[in-house]
Amino acid sequence: MSSNIPNVKLGIIAVSRDCFPISLSIARRAAVVKAFGKGLYECPVTVENENDALKALEDVKKHNCNALVVFLGNFGPETPETLIAQKFDGPVMYTSAAEGDGDLINGRGDAYCGMLNCSYNLGMRHISAYIPDYPCATAEEAALQIKEFIPIARAVLGVKNLKIITFGPRPQDFFACNAPIKGLYELGVEIEENSELDLLVSYKEHEGDPRIKDVCADMAAELGVGGNNYPELLPRMAQFELTLLDWAEGHKGARKYVAFADKCWPAFPQQFGFEPCFVNSRLASRGIPVSCEVDIYGALSEYIGSCVTADAVTLLDINNSVPASLYEKEIKGKFNYKLTDTFMGFHCGNTPSCKMCADRAVKYQLIQHRLLEPEGSEPDFTRGTLEGDIAASDITFYRLQCDSEGVVRSYIAQGEVLPVRTGSFGGIGIFAIPEMGRFYRYALIQNRFPHHGAVAFSHCGKALFEVFKYLGVRNIDYNRPAGVLYPSENPF
Repeated sequence: MSSNIPNVKLGIIAVSRDCFPISLSIARRAAVVKAFGKGLYECPVTVENENDALKALEDVKKHNCNALVVFLGNFGPETPETLIAQKFDGPVMYTSAAEGDGDLINGRGDAYCGMLNCSYNLGMRHISAYIPDYPCATAEEAALQIKEFIPIARAVLGVKNLKIITFGPRPQDFFACNAPIKGLYELGVEIEENSELDLLVSYKEHEGDPRIKDVCADMAAELGVGGNNYPELLPRMAQFELTLLDWAEGHKGARKYVAFADKCWPAFPQQFGFEPCFVNSRLASRGIPVSCEVDIYGALSEYIGSCVTADAVTLLDINNSVPASLYEKEIKGKFNYKLTDTFMGFHCGNTPSCKMCADRAVKYQLIQHRLLEPEGSEPDFTRGTLEGDIAASDITFYRLQCDSEGVVRSYIAQGEVLPVRTGSFGGIGIFAIPEMGRFYRYALIQNRFPHHGAVAFSHCGKALFEVFKYLGVRNIDYNRPAGVLYPSENPF
């Protein structure tokens, strides 16, 4: 996982208004560092003027810091403190010191006031920065705020150093996965678009690769006896996995991290001889998302979730409603959800095995078998999906999308996968999100989001919300509670 997501090295710089005691900022900075514990570099330069700001920046860069906390130990100098963020190539957080560690004459810092001027100056310079909900903190509170900043910083660093590699145009009638690349460049993401033929040529060049044997063994160990239904298929899938990994390494270019958006049907299984889903799931578990159906913004969304959680994620269709009979039998009275709060999230088989129930297994893609192979025949090239119920878990369902007008939009909703069997096929689970019915109608449908949503397997909505804000996304939908109307919701 760590090889494709950033490792955050945080530094803290204290600032001081020259008409306040500099000792106040120094002492308060030291208290924050002590409360934080290991992993926060304490810059010894306390910034009172522009020259100090340059010295502090030189120091943190020398110590390989890629994210910063600017700490107002007192009122703070407006220009120097914002120049730090302007000249630093990485995410920056601002917070300030609460009073209470000294008298209110020589020991008063007025950082509560200084944060207002700091914010005003950040705005004038068009600088993005993370400011906590209540940026007037004791040392212990500031330490907790900084820890909450780490996953945000990790995602911002990842996005700014990301290349999305695509293979093939979207499948026919999949305009929902539209991907105006203007939004990618606005977010700082690079893109490399290739054809399916490029991928096929590279795949064939990997035939007989001596590494295939070891990858097959790893796949077999992951699946276990019960999940390895087609052991003869493993060499083909291992060859494909190596193809993608080698392509990523050879095509990163000036970027550090990669994600893929691949065309997986209808030509892929016929030409490659298998479905790519299991391989996609394995890469996703390592922080290298491979989105289905050339969903570029799906890949971007997955990658952000990987950075925020440092865990495996998946991409699913917001797929089908839960039958009323299943709801009445297995959910009603056992879980505090209405029928309209529930739905099934599904995809052919791209969810990492570590997020699925123990009886997951490599199977075949039923829908494509119907479409591409003779009726009544044994599945052949439609094999390769990882299927089973998704394990019960807290989840965050979210997406970043550039719409047809070139506006970057997003949504975030927290919920859970219920421990209820679906009785269906594919990689699938019963999801429950409070007020999902209204969210589905007045956020997802109303704002024309596509059918794919990214899934993180924890409640990380708070961090995702801050990441999207930091990246400049102004439209962030969420599942509004009962009684809080959406702008287009009929009040009658």
